[in-house]
Amino acid sequence: MARVTTEIKDHIAHVTLTRADKMNGVDIEMAKALVAAGQALLTDDSIRAVVLSGEGRAFCAGLDVQSFAMLAAGDPEATIMPREYGSTNLFQELVLIWRRIPVPVIAALHGVVYGAGFQLALGADIRIAHPETQLAVMEMKWGLVPDMGGMVLMPQLTRSDVIRKMTYTAEPVSAAQALDWGLVTELSDTPLEAAEGLAATIASKSPSAIRAAKRLIGVAESDAGDDAVLLAESREQTDLVGKPHQMEVIAANMQKRAPEF
Repeated sequence: MARVTTEIKDHIAHVTLTRADKMNGVDIEMAKALVAAGQALLTDDSIRAVVLSGEGRAFCAGLDVQSFAMLAAGDPEATIMPREYGSTNLFQELVLIWRRIPVPVIAALHGVVYGAGFQLALGADIRIAHPETQLAVMEMKWGLVPDMGGMVLMPQLTRSDVIRKMTYTAEPVSAAQALDWGLVTELSDTPLEAAEGLAATIASKSPSAIRAAKRLIGVAESDAGDDAVLLAESREQTDLVGKPHQMEVIAANMQKRAPEF
């Protein structure tokens, strides 16, 4: 059965984890399906936003227990160390590919968001969580460390002591605590509905400006240095000013109507 489905409607890609009977636990098949879903969207010029969610009782309960057994029974060096996607392996790629999607990715979180699920959520631009959601860096429970890109993403969002406490203890934290620590963007009693509403708002903006903004934020968050960020600002702006999307925005504002792209 399909582990992940993608439906594109009104320029929004709805990517859904569909292994509800296993609380969307990540096994090899789901890992490959998530990467494939991301790859399909990388070059899709029609999309303007992505909503990432999970069916059933949870967004994602983490790595499937059977996957731990497979790793332990096999050769971890041969399974984990190969760089299959440039600088990443399969399980890192299923998280980090969402940062490379050229449009904003919004994760709708509910139930539990543990381990692999937590790191997957970190790959989104924005995370909207139900107030009762529980989040955890769960790997230490199994005698492991987070190894799916979490150590790239967490330092961009929260303090070192928070990362250390969550990693060392594997204890779940509430959505409210995660919000306070910067790991969740906002809370909603209806996170999927809120994510879809935000995606619709983003989809109504200039498609070229939204893509430029995501590229620019990526440069700003990198270690490229101030000069590179300033140059990127100017380059992106130069490529937007006076172009069809920007001119349509100006016309729509002057005519007090919604822009049409």
